[in-house]
Amino acid sequence: MINYPIKRKSQVKTTSYANLGMTLESDIEASNTYYLNHGIAVIHKKPTPIQVVNVSYPARNKAKITEAYYKTPSTTDFNGVYQGKYIDFDAKETNSKTSMPLKNVHEHQIEHLKNVHQQGGIAFLIVHFKKYNQYFLLPADVLFSFWDQQNDKEKGRKSIPYSAFLELAHLIPFGYQPRLDYLKIVSLKLLKDPKIAD
Repeated sequence: MINYPIKRKSQVKTTSYANLGMTLESDIEASNTYYLNHGIAVIHKKPTPIQVVNVSYPARNKAKITEAYYKTPSTTDFNGVYQGKYIDFDAKETNSKTSMPLKNVHEHQIEHLKNVHQQGGIAFLIVHFKKYNQYFLLPADVLFSFWDQQNDKEKGRKSIPYSAFLELAHLIPFGYQPRLDYLKIVSLKLLKDPKIAD
């Protein structure tokens, strides 16, 4: 007879989806890899253009950049093609329970997203409220509305309230494959095509 060890409840490990992703960007990149591998979309993180100024060569095969500068302000984090449409978006995180500060978004990013939107591309933000561990897809037109009103003395504010995310943005469920299925939200809410989302 073989006696197998009995695992007590305290010894049983549970898997938490919250521990799968280290950062919002890494979760999006894992999702993009899933989309690419399954022929759903081609979306990549944009490289940030830098100007290398100084390189140290301690050994022939160990070159190390010691000084570099950003060439130009970067536009947004991600772009690609989905269902024959150009897609362009940025990822933002906030520690606030009540809002996402508009200072988290830069003016050149807004201009870029407006240009994409005007040309018929799909533009949005993915925003992670860390305190609630919730991910939202914020459509470009909602972002532009708050951005354009921020200096209005009556209606303006320097942030987008959490309540506006609940009302005007779309919750992205966190899963396993893909981690953040934001393209399902794009299909259902932005392209309004439920067949694509299946």
